[in-house]
Amino acid sequence: MAGLMDNQKVWVAHPDEGYVMGHVVDITADKISVRVGSMILKALYAQVHYAESDPNKDVDDNCAMVYLNEATLFNNVRVRYKQNKIYTYVANILIAVNPYFEIPNLYTKETIRSYKGKSLGALPPHVFAVADKAFRDMKVAKCSQAIIVSGESGAGKTESTKYILRYLCEGSLAGPIEQKILEANPILEAFGNAKTIRNNNSSRFGKFIEIHFGNEYSVVGGYISHYLLEKSRIVSQATDERNYHIFYQLLAGADEDLRQNLGLTNPDNYNYLQGGLTRYFVGKNNIDSDRMSQDHHKRGPLKDPVLDDSEDFKRLDKSLELIGLDKQQRYYVYGVVASVLHLGNVQFEENPDDKKGGSKLKDKASEISLKYAATLIGVDPDELRMSLLSRLITSKGGVKGTVYMVPLKAHEANSARDALAKALYSKLFDFIVSTINQSIPFRQSAYYIGVLDIAGFEYFQSNSFEQFCINYCNEKLQQFFNYRILNEEQNLYEKEGLGVKRISYTDNADCIELLEAKNTGIFELLDEESNLPTGTAVHFTSQVHTLHRKHFRISIPRKSKLKAYRELRDEEGFLIHHFAGAVCYQTEKFLEKNNDALHDSLEAIVLDSNNAFVKALFGAHGSSGKGKLRFVSVGAKFRKQLVELMNKLQSTGTHFVRCIKPNNKMESKTFEGPQVLSQLGCSGMTSVLELMQMGFPSRVPFKELYEKYKSFLPKELASLDPRLFCKTLFKALGLRDADFKFGLTKIFFRSGKFAEFDEIMKSDPASLADLISKVRKWLVISRLKKAQWCALAVVKLHKKIKYRQENLVVIQKAVRGYLARKQYGGRIQGLKKLKVILKQLLDMRKATASNIVSQIYEFNVLEEQAKTLTRQIKTGEMVDRIKIENLCGHLSAALGELAKKVKCAIIEEQVRESQRRKEEEERKKEEIKKQKAEIERRRREEEAYAQAEASRVAAAKADREIQEERVQELQRKLEQERRDRELAMRLAQESNSIVEDQSPPSSIGSTGRETAPTGKYDLSKWKYSELRDVINTSCDLELLVACREEFYRRLKVYHAWKSRYTKKGSEAAEDEAYRLPTVEPSGFSCQPESGPPRQRYFKIPFKRDGSSGASGIWLAHFDGQFIARQIEVSPRKPALLLLAGRDDMQMCELKLEETGLARRKGAEILEVTATAGYRRTHKQFLTIFGHSVEQLFNLTQRKGHIDVT
Repeated sequence: MAGLMDNQKVWVAHPDEGYVMGHVVDITADKISVRVGSMILKALYAQVHYAESDPNKDVDDNCAMVYLNEATLFNNVRVRYKQNKIYTYVANILIAVNPYFEIPNLYTKETIRSYKGKSLGALPPHVFAVADKAFRDMKVAKCSQAIIVSGESGAGKTESTKYILRYLCEGSLAGPIEQKILEANPILEAFGNAKTIRNNNSSRFGKFIEIHFGNEYSVVGGYISHYLLEKSRIVSQATDERNYHIFYQLLAGADEDLRQNLGLTNPDNYNYLQGGLTRYFVGKNNIDSDRMSQDHHKRGPLKDPVLDDSEDFKRLDKSLELIGLDKQQRYYVYGVVASVLHLGNVQFEENPDDKKGGSKLKDKASEISLKYAATLIGVDPDELRMSLLSRLITSKGGVKGTVYMVPLKAHEANSARDALAKALYSKLFDFIVSTINQSIPFRQSAYYIGVLDIAGFEYFQSNSFEQFCINYCNEKLQQFFNYRILNEEQNLYEKEGLGVKRISYTDNADCIELLEAKNTGIFELLDEESNLPTGTAVHFTSQVHTLHRKHFRISIPRKSKLKAYRELRDEEGFLIHHFAGAVCYQTEKFLEKNNDALHDSLEAIVLDSNNAFVKALFGAHGSSGKGKLRFVSVGAKFRKQLVELMNKLQSTGTHFVRCIKPNNKMESKTFEGPQVLSQLGCSGMTSVLELMQMGFPSRVPFKELYEKYKSFLPKELASLDPRLFCKTLFKALGLRDADFKFGLTKIFFRSGKFAEFDEIMKSDPASLADLISKVRKWLVISRLKKAQWCALAVVKLHKKIKYRQENLVVIQKAVRGYLARKQYGGRIQGLKKLKVILKQLLDMRKATASNIVSQIYEFNVLEEQAKTLTRQIKTGEMVDRIKIENLCGHLSAALGELAKKVKCAIIEEQVRESQRRKEEEERKKEEIKKQKAEIERRRREEEAYAQAEASRVAAAKADREIQEERVQELQRKLEQERRDRELAMRLAQESNSIVEDQSPPSSIGSTGRETAPTGKYDLSKWKYSELRDVINTSCDLELLVACREEFYRRLKVYHAWKSRYTKKGSEAAEDEAYRLPTVEPSGFSCQPESGPPRQRYFKIPFKRDGSSGASGIWLAHFDGQFIARQIEVSPRKPALLLLAGRDDMQMCELKLEETGLARRKGAEILEVTATAGYRRTHKQFLTIFGHSVEQLFNLTQRKGHIDVT
């Protein structure tokens, strides 16, 4: 099948590389075979994409690619990554790949200055360019901006956020406020970041950092909002993960006095640390051996370019001082951190002496840890012991009720201890963020730029409430991305009248509704269960499955692709199909993690603490003191925060940075294709490619463009109307019309084109002088054309005046005629009547027999009187109008009498003739009656046939619409299944799990309606060449028909796939015009023909899209239902002859019934007319084509030999 695609290179999906390049060698109804080197890969149509000719080509903006698809985006990112170009644009969206090493000179102050004030695309892609665009948009649009930084853990979100903040602060004449904003980062990272399997510096909370600007656009303050701190990490961590950085920084970097006062040793001695990784991050300086854990001694330190626990603690201490915490307050902060570690070492065991089943401290070490913790938070150790071992219960009765102390079992005491530790740390974190905000207050903020850094889509081997909330947040952000990038953008194009085709996209509103719907949403069900006295995770999970049994987005764990999840019972979890893939959540701890409350005895002791710092942490959120258990829903609180965040984002201009993690090992120079490809899909980048290809992401109001550049132009040009100014400017610059469009109020640019325009406008004076001369020239030409039109208008007016003068003569003639007719009208009318009488007399003489007329004396007298009166009127002897009318009336009456006499004379003859005619008429009536009956019968038959045909067409249309709806639903499910499988594969690779059912999801043809024919032969595994050979050589009619059906079915699917990858510009129309004419879609099914196939010929005109000129002629010869030959004759091109068996890839792939040609009026021609195009001599002309046969023969000599005899 060589030359199947004219050597067009394609990308094909590869399980290890992501995409590899090859050539198509064979096609089936649902798969394409691609040769890659020495191997053949078979892939679904959706997994094969057109490729650029050069696989190593890279561009700054992916929209500059000839073909925009998932594969070219992936390869562009891959090629650039290997060249240390970690940033890539997709229109205005920035893709940032984490390099895992420091690239020289990428973030220097000189780099910051170079991007200041430059349009997006003027310099290579960079996170600084996005920050600068946000700053410029804020100034121009007078509107606050937001930059959303998203991606997986380890993709570099935190670092990107820091660079954005650094640019905004350093680029605004950095002062104390800017310095405090920047110094907030190490504080937030220390208390909110931790090492995970996927990221050494993973943010375990979300933050929205607002940089506020005054009227002069200088930084006047800031504000930080934080979301969903991962509290479970405080008390437990997974293997090879760490607790929050602050614990290790304090152990590694605190001086000896502070360590002694806080009672600190090394990580091995703390239960809240030893469950995970206990090694330190170490840079240049070493850590004392007594501070190291055994694992650190054995395996050595952890290494990371930006982390060093000992040095980071020193920087943290300085940063805390900078935001306003004195030495004593910093000690209190470190004391709370240390108290959490000591609390973790308080162990409990069952107390056999307690008849109520209580518990006690396990050993002396627990006593020591309890005292340390109590001292650091300022409470009595005995009271703390009592509060951990028991709780207060208030019963009803009396005025205030009765208070009971209920002992806690060992596991309940452990839970109370962990709850206190988490409460202390989370309150401390709230205090840290609040203190930062107080140190950077803003009073006169005009606008702000917000930077959102929140955890990306998460999926682990074990997914709990934290992942549930994070993924819910990402669903909301994805919906916002779709709305802002896809929906709002297209609405703006429609409003401005750009005429851009609307692109459909998959909405995730149904998934969000599943999570947050009132009364039935999962969050609502969780809160209801948490409010129940005996609520359980099993009952909650059962309720979720019961209420959403038929929901597309939720399933039971057994339907997961991962074998580990299939072992879960239905009541132990649920599977949610997110936009990025399916995630299985284990609900065992959902209720516990959704409850943010301490029991009253624990809360009471911290509120009575003699440590004012600790007391203040809980004071603002203390309970009412009525002895009731205070329930705070973490989910409800997070949802409220998320609503506030989304309201802020919707009120701002938005910019997106999509961070990509190149590999799971966190190694530099390593690019794992499937993982990157999955992240590009999860970030929504592949879904916006089609819009970006046709869209205009940069836009400027006419007035703004006018104000920006009028200072560069002379006065006579700067005084133009803004719209005319812009039009003049663009015409003078000679920009391509495809690179910009004029809307109603704005001018829109293709991606990167505004930067080119801006560069031209700000070029050197010599170039600007040349530009001004071009503008003046265009204005002169434009005004000359207007003057020419004015001259033509004057000529037209002159002709109109001349036309009116000519009509005046006509009016004069009409008036004079009227006066003449009024004076001589009576005589003229009399002459007319006499002329009629004489003519009637003459006609009577000619019409009757002479012997009858000669017997009538009155005839001669009447004729003489009429002639006499005529002579008198003409000579003027008779001028009285009334007298003339009377005489004429007398003559008319006499003529009537005469006519009666003549009539009586011939009546007998007429009676005989009448009888004969009557008989003849009776005979004719009988014949007409028979004819009418026959016509009526035929009309009824035609009406019945037409009604039957209309019913059949309507039924076929209804069936087609139902089938299309089913296909769309199936495609949506298949796409979701594909994403679920990819996500499961990635998780399986990370956790060494097993993925069952690894076969790709079934696919339907790209038309969505192609199914394999059922019959005697199974041709689904036959190669293309084998089908073609059978069609050309087989004598088995049944096999021949089956092969033809399969062959054209494959061609139809292949061409539908191919049509998705049209070239930019007008070449696409030229490539496809010869293959298929524009015809009406058919609702008829193809009926098998009996006997030999019928030979039919069709001729239709065609015109390529966007062409303005003469139409071409498309002529086809169908052998039964399948095309055998076709000719395309274009006005300015040689005729093109295509033959079946040789040019199948270029010919029409539809059956005759599917083209609708047989029902197109005037399309079918006679065989003798069509074959004349093949048989006439080369000296004659083809009248049906309008071209000579010599053109056809010259063409066929190049294409191959055909028989023309």
